[in-house]
Amino acid sequence: MKIEITKEIVFKTARSGGKGGQHVNKVETMVEGRWNVNESTLVTDEQKELISKKLANRITDDGFLLVKSQESRTQLGNKELVIKKMNELIDKSLQKKKIRIASKPTKASKEKRIESKKQKAFHKEGRRKINPKDY
Repeated sequence: MKIEITKEIVFKTARSGGKGGQHVNKVETMVEGRWNVNESTLVTDEQKELISKKLANRITDDGFLLVKSQESRTQLGNKELVIKKMNELIDKSLQKKKIRIASKPTKASKEKRIESKKQKAFHKEGRRKINPKDY
């Protein structure tokens, strides 16, 4: 299920850190994307609850999903990365986890386990002290 939230994302730019020399000090290439989860009209109430639960560490106290990017050297490149990351996060949080069905051990694996237990018991028995009364 794909939900495109690009229309509701609010972008903010800032100066990016890291390498770049003089250019990095005068150009705002870092992009921060904010999406208000609770006010969104693109998702249902159930989806909002699911997103809020699964992405709790990325959602601010105000209810905004916050994603930053400063990988690219251009503002446009970082903006595209923010959109991509946000859409991936939301798609991942809305996927339902498959329930694991426990499998039963096969007959051969049970026999193998019992055989190895017998083998270990035999080895440990050889470590015992010899009792003269047994002879």
